[in-house]
Amino acid sequence: MKYRTITNRILPIIFIAISYFFSSCKTSSLQHATNSSDLVISNTWYIAGPTKENQEMINTIRDKEGIIRVTAKDSPLGEIELNVTITPSESNDGKPTNLPSNSSFVSITYKSSQAIKLQAREGNDSGTGCVHGGTHAMADLPASPDKFSTIKIPWSDFKLNDKPLNIHNLCKFNFVNYNPVSGAILEIKSVQIQNLKL
Repeated sequence: MKYRTITNRILPIIFIAISYFFSSCKTSSLQHATNSSDLVISNTWYIAGPTKENQEMINTIRDKEGIIRVTAKDSPLGEIELNVTITPSESNDGKPTNLPSNSSFVSITYKSSQAIKLQAREGNDSGTGCVHGGTHAMADLPASPDKFSTIKIPWSDFKLNDKPLNIHNLCKFNFVNYNPVSGAILEIKSVQIQNLKL
């Protein structure tokens, strides 16, 4: 009788412990799946313009800290363009990505001392992918100098001459500061496309 009472007390505790273990495993696998489609984590980033960081520095920081960080030089001349291909690529001109029809937006977590234009670049009409050509539909990333903000931008918000963005022929994102000032900072923690599967 005493043995049965102890067993009745221990079994629920064991059940709770096992449930917690499997729940933790499930959560970890979901987080891993989400992170694997985050362009900050999965892809090499490229930079052009008057910045203190070069491509190697940006990607070293990305690997170590999980963040993209760009700082304008003193008295910068010209625009700063930070870009990343949708499908991982060994060059700045990757192949177009055919996003699923149930993809509705891109979600970006960032901090920026200036407003940024986000260009979604399509592949060109000649069929050679992302090299030379293609459209650059644009959306706005408002300045967020004091804290990280997360913004979900619907594909319908990207505009170029009233032409809708073709998400089935999408090459890369360009984060452009057209008028940088000395020391302007852009930091990006996450870029996730809804239902992207690489």
